[in-house]
Amino acid sequence: MSEPLNLPDFGTRQNIREKVAEALRAALVAGEMRPGVIYSAPALAERFGISATPVREAMLDLAKEGLITAVRYKGFRVAELSERDLDEINELRGLIEVPTVAKIAATVPAERVVALRPVADAIVRAAEDGDVLAYIEADQAFHLELLALAGNAHLLGVVRDLRYRARLYGVSRLAEQGVLADSAREHLALLDAVAAGRADDAASLMRHHLDHVRGIWADRPE
Repeated sequence: MSEPLNLPDFGTRQNIREKVAEALRAALVAGEMRPGVIYSAPALAERFGISATPVREAMLDLAKEGLITAVRYKGFRVAELSERDLDEINELRGLIEVPTVAKIAATVPAERVVALRPVADAIVRAAEDGDVLAYIEADQAFHLELLALAGNAHLLGVVRDLRYRARLYGVSRLAEQGVLADSAREHLALLDAVAAGRADDAASLMRHHLDHVRGIWADRPE
């Protein structure tokens, strides 16, 4: 591996395989695991402080999801994403998430929406602290919990998969520049619009946020 990864030490926790998969997805989404680099299960297992078996199993799970590909006798490589891939992911998310948040704004009681305020605040707090992995985790939780209010588990699964397939390489750079908080506060504005029942505003803000995220995707190292 070319550089150390910011991964947790699981020790003897339960459900090691699932926890490893979650940590690796977070590293993928944050752009810490880079395309073209081969990651071996034993090396990652040493970093986690566990045996190689659950790490290898977790990486096979990620391979089934299309996030990484197996390299025979060597390990796993992060799947490459082209600009067209990113455009198509953004288009799909727009087709799903924009009308969904508008529907939620028009139909879901405000108190259920407002309950997500601590999650939105956590995004801003992580951005202000420059904690990229905490930002990614809180951002993921916010979007999925907000969309869950629509009551469509299949829609939620599709969006979760699309988010996993895209890597926010630009987030680390924005954090270093101290401007990640600006992006983070978009979640507060979106939440306020949905809670107030302003469906058109919610749709517009969701569209703007997705386009902003697409710009972050574009800010990738060569």
